[in-house]
Amino acid sequence: MKKIEDILMIEGRGYDSNIYVFEDVVVDTGTGENIAYFYDSLKNAGITKEDLSLIVNTHNHYDHVGGNRYLDLEIAMHQEDAIPFEGGDDMATAACMFGRSMGKMKVDRKLKAGDRIGKYEVLHTPGHTPGGICLYDGETLISGDTVFAGGGFGRIDLGGNLNDMINSLNRLGKLEVKNLLPGHGPWTDHGSEHIRWARDLLNTL
Repeated sequence: MKKIEDILMIEGRGYDSNIYVFEDVVVDTGTGENIAYFYDSLKNAGITKEDLSLIVNTHNHYDHVGGNRYLDLEIAMHQEDAIPFEGGDDMATAACMFGRSMGKMKVDRKLKAGDRIGKYEVLHTPGHTPGGICLYDGETLISGDTVFAGGGFGRIDLGGNLNDMINSLNRLGKLEVKNLLPGHGPWTDHGSEHIRWARDLLNTL
């Protein structure tokens, strides 16, 4: 667990995504199978569950949304990924890959490009899923499974699309990013460099 600026960064355990917390917002919730670890991380940072009001899911895959059911908070997700999530589609949410079923859950805020979450702009970055998003404030990019530190990018064989991923990384490669906070693995303070690595690698495929 670390903090960068006002963001609490909770490293994923097992199959869990990384979880980020700022203001009253939780970005992704992991599978939920290590929820006690999440609660302990909040407590160690001096944050209570009552301080939180909103979950923002970067996309609808189980390893990012499974913990939603343990938190009595509003849920925000891109409108395209909200459709199969609300419909309980275990293929689209990849829940079946984990031997789980999500059931149907309501999305309270259906996001689109240009919406705001606090000081962050919602960027629609399809490729890994049709409704994948990143959050960007001009310096920090919370990137979900669109792009990872080290030049990696999200797999496209779980309902994704190669051309969409190429277009998303080409757009992200034009941004000035200091802090890259991905959905899995380490974060970096050389974000633009790592995004360009991923972009250039993908464009060679």
